Amino acid sequence: MTSGNIGTWQKAAGDTLAPGDVLVEIETDKAQMDFEFQEDGVLAKILKESGEKDVAVGNPIAVMVEEGTDIASFESFTLDDAGGEKAPEKKESTEEAAESSEPADTGSQTAPSTLPKKESREEESAPEAQESESKGGRLQTSLEREPSASPLAKALALERGVPIGQVKGSGPGGRITKQDIEKYKPASSAAPAPSAAGAAPTYEDIPASSMRKTIANRLQQSMNQNPHYFVAATVSVSKLLKLRQALNTSADGQYRLSVNDFMIKAAAVACKKVPAVNSSWREIDGQIVIRQHNVVDISVAVATPIGLMTPIVKGVEGLGLSSISAQVKDLGKRARDGKLKPEEYQGGTFTISNMGMNAAIDRFTAVINPPQAGILAVGTTKKVAIPSSTEEGNGVEWDDQVVVTGSFDHKVVDGAVGGEWIREFKKVVENPLEMML
Repeated sequence: MTSGNIGTWQKAAGDTLAPGDVLVEIETDKAQMDFEFQEDGVLAKILKESGEKDVAVGNPIAVMVEEGTDIASFESFTLDDAGGEKAPEKKESTEEAAESSEPADTGSQTAPSTLPKKESREEESAPEAQESESKGGRLQTSLEREPSASPLAKALALERGVPIGQVKGSGPGGRITKQDIEKYKPASSAAPAPSAAGAAPTYEDIPASSMRKTIANRLQQSMNQNPHYFVAATVSVSKLLKLRQALNTSADGQYRLSVNDFMIKAAAVACKKVPAVNSSWREIDGQIVIRQHNVVDISVAVATPIGLMTPIVKGVEGLGLSSISAQVKDLGKRARDGKLKPEEYQGGTFTISNMGMNAAIDRFTAVINPPQAGILAVGTTKKVAIPSSTEEGNGVEWDDQVVVTGSFDHKVVDGAVGGEWIREFKKVVENPLEMML
């Protein structure tokens, strides 16, 4: 993080502050966090008002004084009096993108580097000098070549598509005025094209938020640096749905399990059985390593009003379904409210993206969340007719099925290994009692 936005001030000038008091809300590229004051004092002056954008880290935003200090003397205190304002530090897009998913010292190629990067350039050979074909006339400046026109006339000509070089000016010295642009008529006898002036815009430019920029950078980085391949399978969830219904019925309101809770647990079981998928590609001290994790921390994709976030359910292999359900609900709510802490969305060893709530989505593929090596995309549940044979004759049975698609990083996970992971996942989902073992 190099800059942030100022949210709502919870204190006003003159208010007394105690350790732990929330002073102001700070909006980062991933969340909105409360800034808590850690000392006793008095808020003497606010230097950055609510709504200020892209305030660089390290810039003063308020003046705090000890209790008993006359704060009236700070009424005219300005930002320049506090040392001035500095611009946010510029950094490469890949480093900015990686900042939101993992700390800088994790050693992966996707983490922001703490070492300066050297750039090398080869000097280009100078082209041979060529004699110009000048006619001997005086060179004209760009101002001399451009017709003399008022700024308003230039803007209006640009808006209406008027070739300003063909307009005869009526102002002093032949200067083109606004009235000249308005009176201009093309020399051609053909009817002029309909003017866009005065028409309502056909589009709206929406400024990209810090989070949207981060998401864009990370996804582009993932597709460029991680060779994706995809493995899909159709999985029967009929037994799982029956088990879910039975557990929810006997819960007496203490919990309510979702299909996604079972999917998260099944993914953790598959990651323990095929640990190569629960790994990441990293560079440590100039050496490339594949880090294989001993715990399964599942990142769960959550759609929020400001973009996609992936809060983490940690240690899923050791959690029961009710604990997973409670954590997913809590993390999802705080993600949508922008109240997640960085450690709650940075990291993870595997990701699940579930669009099963949308009945129109049969299947989809997801982009890997670096530095992880895999992500599972879960579609909606469909009833499928399955031919069956009984003593009474041939017939059909209806089976609830889901199409899942795994995206794997071929640098870390070979195709056969990705297929093995999908097979283990399918086996657990279709025999859900194994999750209880």
